[in-house]
Amino acid sequence: MTTAFVALGSNLGDARGYVLGAFDALDRLPQTHLVERSPLYLTPPWGVLDQPAFVNAVARIDTALSPHDLLDALLRIEREAGRVRDGERWGPRTLDLDVLHMEGVTMSDDRLTLPHPRIAQRAFVLQPLNDLAPDLLLPGQGRVNDMLAAIDAAGCERLP
Repeated sequence: MTTAFVALGSNLGDARGYVLGAFDALDRLPQTHLVERSPLYLTPPWGVLDQPAFVNAVARIDTALSPHDLLDALLRIEREAGRVRDGERWGPRTLDLDVLHMEGVTMSDDRLTLPHPRIAQRAFVLQPLNDLAPDLLLPGQGRVNDMLAAIDAAGCERLP
């Protein structure tokens, strides 16, 4: 089993419900166990600013799936939640799941780069990831708590 971290986000419909449902879907994946989930955060949109705020979180899982098999499983969960990938980047979505990091895996191909290349720029990822693994060292990027301290995370509001 390998420890992996997955980012979860939604800003359409019952965004909170989509994220909570995705935690359950992660725990049901074959050869995978949900170890821990971060608190939920309400965060401003990133990239495309003219859209609703997001509900974001991070999951820590243990999995025997390969990185590409995990990615395929995440894409299936997104589709089951009504996600339509129409080519628009950073737009509104029912559910967005991203593999952030897999322990011991550094890779980059046409489908997947690990660790995720833009973690250090995204407070909506770093804030919940910091709740789970503040001392996690991401190859080529740094320690999670140091990256979070270096950006403005004021817009990330922890939800009750």
